[in-house]
Amino acid sequence: MKNRRSFLKSTLAGSSALYLPSTWSRAIGANDAIRVAVIGCGGRGSSHLSELLGKIAKGRTDIRITAVCDPDSTHLDSAIAALEKQSLKAERYTDFRKLLESPEVDAVIIATPNHLHSLIATWALEHGKHVYVEKPVSHNIWEGRQLALIAKKHEGKLICQHGMQRRNDSVWGQVNDYVASGKIGKALLSRGLCYKPRESIGKVGTPLVAPATVDYDLWSGPREPEPVPRKNLHYDWHWQWQWGNGDIGNQGPHQLDVARWLIGDPAEGPSNVISIGGRFGYEDDATTANTQIAFFDFKPVPIIFEVRGLPEADMNFKGRISSWRTSGVKVGNILHCEGGYIAEGIVYENGTDKVIDKSMRPNDGAGHQDAFFNHIRSNQLPATHSALTGHLSASLAHLANTSYRLGKETPHGAVAEQIKGNAEFSETYQRFTDHLTNNKIALDQAKISLGAALAFDGKSEQFTGELADKANAISRGTYRDAFKLPAV
Repeated sequence: MKNRRSFLKSTLAGSSALYLPSTWSRAIGANDAIRVAVIGCGGRGSSHLSELLGKIAKGRTDIRITAVCDPDSTHLDSAIAALEKQSLKAERYTDFRKLLESPEVDAVIIATPNHLHSLIATWALEHGKHVYVEKPVSHNIWEGRQLALIAKKHEGKLICQHGMQRRNDSVWGQVNDYVASGKIGKALLSRGLCYKPRESIGKVGTPLVAPATVDYDLWSGPREPEPVPRKNLHYDWHWQWQWGNGDIGNQGPHQLDVARWLIGDPAEGPSNVISIGGRFGYEDDATTANTQIAFFDFKPVPIIFEVRGLPEADMNFKGRISSWRTSGVKVGNILHCEGGYIAEGIVYENGTDKVIDKSMRPNDGAGHQDAFFNHIRSNQLPATHSALTGHLSASLAHLANTSYRLGKETPHGAVAEQIKGNAEFSETYQRFTDHLTNNKIALDQAKISLGAALAFDGKSEQFTGELADKANAISRGTYRDAFKLPAV
């Protein structure tokens, strides 16, 4: 007789058996508790669970945690223990597919590794569940579009909200209104910054076996369950392409999303993209860049993004980060305009740190989880919080990484020469190299990858030009038969 796991593999392999009718979706009235499941209970998922428990502890009866799910039993143990501290009980699941079959779940919060975000979100929608899916909503461009299409299919019945909290911060609307007033002229450049030191993840030599507490087949999902090529199974997957997207696809989506917002929330991607970067300062098992810049050719206002994963200076990860900022910002957004610039809501005079206006202050999106429940009750989801918005912003990270992955190691001088016609990007590259120099990395020995200059058709979301085939293959991803997304 087949065991349950092999049965699920065989029955879920074909598209005809993959999705059940949405028979368990229900209209939620004002007095009904929303029954919530948290899928992915480590890291960010444990934060979501704590936030939910905090609401319940304060007397909220309109939400109820009915299930938790994780392929790692240690994460499940911690989740169940947190519930028991408040005398609460919930069903425990290792396999998210079984959880999605439960009629006792109305909504899911997905906080798994990136390679499972779109997969679980699309299946949850097809099973009649409301969805909150963490950033980035996708691991690649194609699956992000599929999620947006499936969310559109269920529009009016189910909510699918992304997890980019800054969309719940009114300051960015205020910034847009301020610029529209003409007080500092037209916008010229939207910039996002992620200055977060990331230490080496080490080298294992021979890949490792996953911990015995983990159902590694389920953890791998659409990817092949190959031996673990890093010391830590959890979190460090962010820095390997099979599962993660580097910091531009980790912290980056928050600021990339605001960068898009500040240029009018374009409905398509940029016409061209180029990214420069590398993994500097140490050798480890990671494959993503730890220092990276990217230029997105939106017209008339482009976006530039910067990732600095090394410390402020001297490869000293224990040192304080004091002056390590651009226009006063370490992780955040800057909008450069004709007559000034706006850094995290504060308006400055161009070329100085003289404050023009400091009445606009961000709160970093407090209440984003509450907004999800409010959207379920109203059965209305603003475009700012939609799966489509999540996809368009996540796709910028994927575009930059595709350029980087198709790049070639290039001498510093040749990189500078290649981009000298782009003044803003050249200035950004100069600060990129200053950052390396400050960490005692000799530029003539640095392995700087000059990414491919890629043309992109925003309507079809396909790369065009010389490297289109390779780029489109990266943007499509690969999926095992038992873990495929539907093609809409």
